[in-house]
Amino acid sequence: MRWLLAAVLALPALAAAKDDYTLIGAAVRTRPEFDGSADRTIDVHPVLRYYGEHWFARTTQGLLEGGARWNVRKAFDVGAQVNYEQGPRDGSPDASLGLHAELDRMAGRVPLNGLVRVRQHLDTDRGAALDLRASVGVFGSYGILAAVFAQATFASEKHFQSYYGVNESGYLMRILGIQGAYDLTPRWSLTSNLEHHHLGDNAARSPFVAQRGGVYFSAGASYRF
Repeated sequence: MRWLLAAVLALPALAAAKDDYTLIGAAVRTRPEFDGSADRTIDVHPVLRYYGEHWFARTTQGLLEGGARWNVRKAFDVGAQVNYEQGPRDGSPDASLGLHAELDRMAGRVPLNGLVRVRQHLDTDRGAALDLRASVGVFGSYGILAAVFAQATFASEKHFQSYYGVNESGYLMRILGIQGAYDLTPRWSLTSNLEHHHLGDNAARSPFVAQRGGVYFSAGASYRF
């Protein structure tokens, strides 16, 4: 946990609170070629946050996803989405369809967010996954928005077989991290994301896993509407 505490002090992050704004931008990211790989790669990915009355699109919950959502009670939304997915070891991209339920609360002045998300790959041989994710806002002043998050992901046997070549199912990995924004101007912001992925025992049995942990880091810029 020391690296996470240090990162919270050193980097700005995106708070979980949903104020009325839209972000569009891009970021450069360094990451493992796939979770479990000892080799790294660099890519460019979008930074996106849009919430309409029902439609939404975002990258703030760990995936590029968009769809429709409905408020069923105060601070509680359910929806359906299309997700962009990183492919298995060869890196081939894929998409998935899913459902989610999301809760936003305030503990005093601290924003809290909880997300349950189910994803089924369009390529059915790649299986399905379940994400349990929570975010806590830690700072929101002087143009800085800051939050930390944790996620546990579970996967089907087809997912394990497609990505890691093992006949397992259940707990896949946990993710700890921070994501953030710092306002350069009223419209332009710097964004950053730092997270650590750690594979569970089932995936670690794979002959393709060289190391169980991997760091993802991205930095970029976005425009606020």
